[in-house]
Amino acid sequence: MPKSSWASLQDRLAYAPRMLRADRAAAYCGMSESSFLALVKEGLLPKPTKLKGIVLWDRTKLDSALDALQQEPPAPRRNTMDEAMGITTDDED
Repeated sequence: MPKSSWASLQDRLAYAPRMLRADRAAAYCGMSESSFLALVKEGLLPKPTKLKGIVLWDRTKLDSALDALQQEPPAPRRNTMDEAMGITTDDED
């Protein structure tokens, strides 16, 4: 089946496919493909699975990774200039 026919068939499915190519995985996560691939490269999103040369992302692994990201508290921002000058911003009693 040509890719265009496959893509239109996929759009008409009543259920979400389990395995997604990069463009579909990015759309599933609500971001551009380049942002998605950057997050994969950083290790914040799971690496793909290769199935006979086809690069695919498991939708359930994406769900788990996104859930874990939402549970992590944001890292405190550091002001390196203040640190260099010896200024502390911690609440000291």
